[in-house]
Amino acid sequence: MTCVYRGVRAAAFCALALVATAGPATAGLYKWTDANGRIVYSDQPPAGNQKVETLQGPPPVANPAAAKELANKELEFKQRQLDKVEGQKLAQGKDVAAKEKQENCALVQGQLKQLGEENLVLWRVNAAGERVEMSNADRRAERDRLAKWFRDSKCPG
Repeated sequence: MTCVYRGVRAAAFCALALVATAGPATAGLYKWTDANGRIVYSDQPPAGNQKVETLQGPPPVANPAAAKELANKELEFKQRQLDKVEGQKLAQGKDVAAKEKQENCALVQGQLKQLGEENLVLWRVNAAGERVEMSNADRRAERDRLAKWFRDSKCPG
């Protein structure tokens, strides 16, 4: 098969046609310039003494499942990236939870200290929305409730 260069599109088409009809991968593709200055592509070398460039097609696929393996590797890479992002989010969530716990522990520790001071008057709002002074029994009950939360939450101190 012989194609004569008549423009960029025609050359590209000829090259593709030659490659598509080239038979086995070991068959060569030849390129040369003819006497009229046109570029010629052929699967057979030219007759005579002309400067010929031998074009080799792509090497045969060494592994027929290479495309599938590449797709699987890419999928595994994307899954690792997603796992990494999820791990970072989980770590951030744990950091936020630890900070919140630390703040709650400090708040409860302060409330326990206030409830333990006998000479300090503490007020509570009842169901009617009125301020009522806490009795000693109310203070002990609240202190016991907060102390239990403090122990159960494993707060430091």
